[in-house]
Amino acid sequence: MDFSQKRILGQTGLEVGPLGVAGSYGGPSEAFEEAFERGCNYFYWSTPRKKGMSQAIRNICDKGKREELVIVIQSYSRSAFFMEYFLKKGLKDLGLEYVDVLLLGWHNKIPARRMLNKAQVLREKGLCRFLGMSGHNRKFFPEIQKQGIFDLFHVRYNAAHRGAEKETFEKIDRDKRPGIATYTATRWGHLLNPKKMPKGVLPPSASDCYRFVLSNPLVDVCMCGPRNTIQMKEALKTLELGPLNQDDIARMKHIGDHVHNRSVSFYNL
Repeated sequence: MDFSQKRILGQTGLEVGPLGVAGSYGGPSEAFEEAFERGCNYFYWSTPRKKGMSQAIRNICDKGKREELVIVIQSYSRSAFFMEYFLKKGLKDLGLEYVDVLLLGWHNKIPARRMLNKAQVLREKGLCRFLGMSGHNRKFFPEIQKQGIFDLFHVRYNAAHRGAEKETFEKIDRDKRPGIATYTATRWGHLLNPKKMPKGVLPPSASDCYRFVLSNPLVDVCMCGPRNTIQMKEALKTLELGPLNQDDIARMKHIGDHVHNRSVSFYNL
């Protein structure tokens, strides 16, 4: 498994680098442009839409490299009208005619029919090429896949939340496999916090967390959300170091179990 090579995202035909970048944490344009030059072309312009990623997308497109980008815009709207409005506004802000993926955000059950109808109309109009969905109900992804609506899913997965392995990844029909992107690889930073570690165990680095996720061959893209160029450079180490060995995977699982078992409420799902 080579993290420096692109892979095909499900059935979309899109070539993507294994490390995706999200713009909502405020990373500067130069951080995202460096990531792009290193093969990270899955750009998730999420909410809130920060200027660092928007400027990076404009700069890359101005160089004639639009077709090398896979641009994702997420909508948390439960209104079909506002989903369309904010997609069109995003396209205008970026100076684009289309995005590659319109992602319907945080749905733990099937979205309302009006939302699905509108999303399909937007795709037919050429405003987006593919449809995706994110959520926290891991068992629901294999069910919604059967309806053939979505081309890819964003799934929560990290060393502390490994339920997706059996409840999502292994249950999805691989003959019609959707693309799989994962988020919260560091578990909102908990896996990096020395105070949350088992006694005598040093915390992993962010790149260790990304490598753990990408060591699972059923994951296409692991998202990272840099706040600055330093965090981006740390994330990019993932591409150089490649998959974890079995000892390191066991260590990450040990840390993940410890963190998970000492959490409550939403964080313990």
